[in-house]
Parts: sequence; structure tokens; C-alpha cells
Amino acid sequence: MISAIAIDDELPALKVLENFCGQTNFISLLKTFNKPHEALRYLQQFPVPLLFLDINMPALSGIDLYKATGKNAMAIFTTAYSEYAVEGFNLNAVDYLLKPFTFERFMQAVNKAQDYYNYVHAQKPDEQYIFIRADYSLIKIKLSDIIFIESLDDYLKIHLQNQRPVVARLTMKVMLEKLPATEFIRVHRSYIVSLNYIQTVRNKTITVNGVNIPVSSSYENEFFNRFNR
Repeated sequence: MISAIAIDDELPALKVLENFCGQTNFISLLKTFNKPHEALRYLQQFPVPLLFLDINMPALSGIDLYKATGKNAMAIFTTAYSEYAVEGFNLNAVDYLLKPFTFERFMQAVNKAQDYYNYVHAQKPDEQYIFIRADYSLIKIKLSDIIFIESLDDYLKIHLQNQRPVVARLTMKVMLEKLPATEFIRVHRSYIVSLNYIQTVRNKTITVNGVNIPVSSSYENEFFNRFNR
């Protein structure tokens, strides 16, 4: 079970969250608050892994409250104002629910929270998945589906087996830190490839799942040393 609290200055909105959480078998809504300062005091003594946060509250906004908690918990922001979405996701929110939201949309959000919670608390040393934030969502990507990763200025395009590519605002350095070095290698300032998908190597060009990718001089020694091994 994932323990949670909900903060919203509107009591009907809290009733909706209570009802929806009660219909899941993995979210335990411990308390609800319509006064954000009381919620903040509670969290300082009893931290929980998941927060449902209304953004537009008069005394203290949900965004300011989340910043005050140290952003250690997962946050699902709720609001009737779509213009707050970008700021919410800049804080690495799990999801953003625009009121009024359906139970199906609520379940999409909490399922993301459950996936991320299980990922963080997994005991396995080698994870099979990574989580990437793209399109205002937290996307779960299976490592074995990643063919190669292409840099596009400030974005990365993650090419996947039998799926549409995922485009995310991320650096190559951060992406490499997420990937196991035994399976992935950088071959160019603009490319990371999966060793499992390499089909051919000819001179300084490798073919990965039918796509030709150059190996630059800065990375060729490391690549050929590992590839030959």
C-alpha cells in the first residue's frame, strides 16, 4: 500500500479523492486537509510517499507547499486551471489532473505513482526499466526495447523496438547515468546505442536495427575495445 494525504481548499474535491482512493487496492489515503499549513505541519512529523495537491489555494499554493516539503514525496497535482500544468511538471510531478477528472483518468495517475514507487523500492540490483519524463508524463521504458538514443539539441529521441520513439528534454550525460554500461555505449556526441541491437560494424559505421550510425573519433577506441571483447 502507498500511504497518501490530500490537500485541497474545496471540501467536495477532497470527497472525490477519498472516494476514488477507496476504490483502489494500493492507495491508502490517511488524511485530507483543506488548510495547507496544517498539512505542512503534519508532513513535517509524518511524511508520506504520495501527495494529492491542489495548486490554486489562497493561503499557500500547492506548488509552494510541495517545495516546502523538500520535494521528497511523489506529487499528483490537481487543479481547475490548465495554465499551471507546466510549473507542476517542472517540479517532477508524477501527473497532473485537470478538474473535473474521471475515475479512469485518476487511475492513470495513481498507476504511474505505483510504477515509480515500485521502481524506487525494488530490491533487484539490475533494473529492467527506466522512467523518463516526456509529454507531461512519467513514461516507463523497458531497457530491452531501447535500440538507440539520438540527441536533438536540448532533447533526446529514444528509438524503441516496435514502438513510437519517445522524445524527452534530457541530456546525454543524464541518460547515460540511467542506463547499464554493460548494455549501452556512446559512439558519437549525438548517439548512444544498445550493444544488443548492433547488426554490423564496417569501418566507422555501425548498423543498428537497420539504421546506420557513425562512430566518431572521440569514442571509437572505447567502442571497439568493448565490441571486440
